[in-house]
Amino acid sequence: MTTSLPTAGVLAPRDGRSPESDGDSRLAPGQTGRQRVRAVLRTLRPADWLSGLFVLGLLIAVAAPTLLTSYDPLEAGAGQILEAPGAAHLLGTDYLGRDLASRLVFGTTTTFSASAVAVTVGLAGGIVLGLLAGYLGGWVDALVSRIVDVLLSVPGLLLSMVVIVALGFGAINAAIAVGISSIANFARITRSEVLRIRNSAFVEAAQHQGSGRARTLVHHILPNSLGPVLTLIPLQFGGAIIWISALSFLGFGAVPPQPEWGLLVSEGRQYLMSAPWLLIGPGLAIVLTVLSLSHLQRLAARLRKEFS
Repeated sequence: MTTSLPTAGVLAPRDGRSPESDGDSRLAPGQTGRQRVRAVLRTLRPADWLSGLFVLGLLIAVAAPTLLTSYDPLEAGAGQILEAPGAAHLLGTDYLGRDLASRLVFGTTTTFSASAVAVTVGLAGGIVLGLLAGYLGGWVDALVSRIVDVLLSVPGLLLSMVVIVALGFGAINAAIAVGISSIANFARITRSEVLRIRNSAFVEAAQHQGSGRARTLVHHILPNSLGPVLTLIPLQFGGAIIWISALSFLGFGAVPPQPEWGLLVSEGRQYLMSAPWLLIGPGLAIVLTVLSLSHLQRLAARLRKEFS
């Protein structure tokens, strides 16, 4: 009687199911890269796909807007003034006859670029403050904590307006102002992760081997604390879009005739009764973008928790 030995590196689950079966979406030891991708794809829902496809379309609009429209967003008289949506102009035209769909597509670049600058400023500042506060502790932690408390106590939009008044009006200054107001969120998450990791065994082992504070912080603590911080980026990006659009709506951000979503909403509100499409188009773009990014942030957190 012969006894077959299990294949090396393959662990049989207790319930007898194969880790590749359709009923088990979690990662199992020994899975290949393709199997891991399939396991992740099996967890995706229709809302996940729709959000991803919508954000992908926005990225195409940022990278190659001419693929989505043939009209110049600044060309006046491209159609009849306040022309309703139709075959020639899918979203209609504005009070100067400019194609609204073209202005919306090109406005994606302006809005996303400003939001990317805001998130970069907030992420960089938050990581630096969070690392210093969590690793050094003492008076440094107390000082950073007070700075974070002050930033969190002031509404983000109000703080952004104060910074813009100091820096001057414009899309870039609005992005920097929004980025400064979002530093506190990144700093708080980074600090909590550093406090959790700094007493880990691998950090103590690196210190015993002669690793200095700076090297330990950069090569050991920082890479292992970035996961939750990076997961926050889609949510902060959506918030940056709302704030930058709000600042442009109030006249603190982009200036005409530059196409920007908040500025388009501001221009369209004057024609709410006679040409509601001027307000509906950019308004829906803002709402759907923020909802999609928020959903992708929850998806990333769910996948990280499920497959960690």
